[in-house]
Amino acid sequence: MRRFLLLYATQRGQAKAIAEEISEKAAPYGFSADLCCISESDKYDLKTETAPLVMVVSTTGNGDPPDTARKFVKAIQDKTLPPDFLAHLRYGLLGLGDSEYTYFCNGGKVIDKRLQELGAQRFYDTGHADDCVGLELVVEPWINGLWAALEKHFLSNRGRENTSESLTMASHASRRTDPETPELLHLESQVGLLRLDDCGGKAAEVLEQNAVNSGQSSTLIADFGASLTRSVPPLSQASLNIPTLPPAYLEVHLEEALGQEESHVPVSSVDPVFHVPISKAVQLTTNDAIKTTLLIELDISKTDFSYQPGDAVNVICPNSDSEVQFLLQRLQLADRKEHRVAVTIKADTRKKGAALPQHVPERCSLQFLLTWSLEIRAVPKKAFLRALADHTGDSVEKRRLQELCSRQGAADYARFVRDAGACLSDLLRAFPSCQPPLGLLLEHLPKLQPRPYSCASSSLFHPGKLHFVFNIVEFLSNTTEVVLRRGVCTGWLATLVESILQPYTCAKHADGKKTLAPKISISPRTTNSFHLPNDPSVPIIMVGPGVGVAPFIGFLQHREKLQEQHPGGHFGAMWLFFGCRHKERDYLFRDELRHFLKCGVLTHLEVSFSRDAAVGEEEGPAKYVQDSLQRHSKQVAGVLLQDSGYVYMCGDAKNMAKDVHDALVEIISRETGVEKLEAMKTLATLKEEKRYLQDIW
Repeated sequence: MRRFLLLYATQRGQAKAIAEEISEKAAPYGFSADLCCISESDKYDLKTETAPLVMVVSTTGNGDPPDTARKFVKAIQDKTLPPDFLAHLRYGLLGLGDSEYTYFCNGGKVIDKRLQELGAQRFYDTGHADDCVGLELVVEPWINGLWAALEKHFLSNRGRENTSESLTMASHASRRTDPETPELLHLESQVGLLRLDDCGGKAAEVLEQNAVNSGQSSTLIADFGASLTRSVPPLSQASLNIPTLPPAYLEVHLEEALGQEESHVPVSSVDPVFHVPISKAVQLTTNDAIKTTLLIELDISKTDFSYQPGDAVNVICPNSDSEVQFLLQRLQLADRKEHRVAVTIKADTRKKGAALPQHVPERCSLQFLLTWSLEIRAVPKKAFLRALADHTGDSVEKRRLQELCSRQGAADYARFVRDAGACLSDLLRAFPSCQPPLGLLLEHLPKLQPRPYSCASSSLFHPGKLHFVFNIVEFLSNTTEVVLRRGVCTGWLATLVESILQPYTCAKHADGKKTLAPKISISPRTTNSFHLPNDPSVPIIMVGPGVGVAPFIGFLQHREKLQEQHPGGHFGAMWLFFGCRHKERDYLFRDELRHFLKCGVLTHLEVSFSRDAAVGEEEGPAKYVQDSLQRHSKQVAGVLLQDSGYVYMCGDAKNMAKDVHDALVEIISRETGVEKLEAMKTLATLKEEKRYLQDIW
């Protein structure tokens, strides 16, 4: 067996799952993978590594490498390293990203670029997989072509042993899709074009609308009658290439609790966790607004939790109780929900490097496990569908699950599973004869992640308090039956604060209802750069439609207190571009913003209303924040290019972030008289200088 080092840098488990798939597939091609998380620096040393390196790297935040890669990236970015430090290293890298975000696959690109700068050379072309159109479009052919590339590497270095046998094995992969062939280059270019031109819901034929809008999406005649549970020709009559069954590796036993007390604190993360009361909850929108927006105030006075404006807070949330109860019933485990879960590694497992999931608490109850530990709303990967098929009794249902995870069924998987946001509960409803063991869920469901929210306050303005703002997410799931669902965290929070919720009109006159304040668990999520400039005289532009205004309320509160403390100080201009649908329904923080404007903290307030009709104005009000920016083109360019100012953007990544980015490019191009490509370079320079900052989701 010829060895290669396989590193993954993961945030939510996708990169790890793909790396594990590569590791499992290696042996039949005559290779052995040493699989490690990139954070496990004690298990590998690139400085002395002689084997080829394969990396799978995800992207998080606004183009950052995942948290697990922070230490690695810091180490390789050491400016004292010589340019030939990794000249001996040969590598192939697969980057994961989402082109709805401006800095697509940037986590992988940062590492790729730095490895090149240190002398490392690629033995295999870098792949960039896009979650916006389906990771599998690039991941599957990239993995299939990896074996031929590894073979070529080993042959060129020490082409002596077992060459004919190895070539035979590698040829299977290269015949499927070799990433060095023109077909894949064409595929990658098409994915790139789609990423640049069609994201944001414009390409209905490729990007099926989410379940919320699925009734409006165009359905091709050839797909008439197809659904999650039913296929049509040619798929229904096709021979299928289905993935290899992932080896089972967890043994799960349920044991009676025997009176043991269970901790009700959710699984802790690397960050400290604080259990704090909700001291106030306010509805910021009218009852007839399209979205309901809530502000929550946390009392952190009895903790050492600290934050500054621009930071975010992680809210540790549970799964919906009704969804947990459905799973317990469906798995026929409702009568054992209080039993303790004992998990061990199967003695006879074929899974290489099998390890217990770190997010499963030791000896917790089954109810706790499903409520606090597993992301039961996660969209099942194809490997999970493949495993579920083997636990499905009905032959028609089994065939459909096999189709959905097959190469031939890729379009159906994208349409009815990934883009529809289907989850395990949906599949279990759709396929009644599917009866998976509990161990399978633990092997395939990722960790239930905390949800981050931007801090909407300053500790100078609200000592001992922390505010955050959110829309209650509601959407229709109609994979099998039409069900109105709420977001995992926003739905839970909305229910939690029902007893103390104040309408916005009462916020200034009431101290809240005299009810026992509910408590939630939070952890800090500090940002390295989304903060006010160190020099308060520097002008700033803030762009935050909807709840994207949240961190800027913290900025303004902070600046007001600084100006009170330093009455003779020089403070730069503060521009805010805010947008909402209706002036009278969802103009968030209207009174506060008028106050900041009146006292001179906020120097320019530009508000756009996307759904209000123009009334007797020649030009009419700006519809979106990007329109407002364009109307103040000269001033915006002056702040950024002449006054060395900062621009901050917070909000929706899917449409707003791209539109604002494009508006800034147009403004720079128009006001400086350069081509758009040059304007894009200028904006990229601002980002490198940390003067163009984003907090998008």
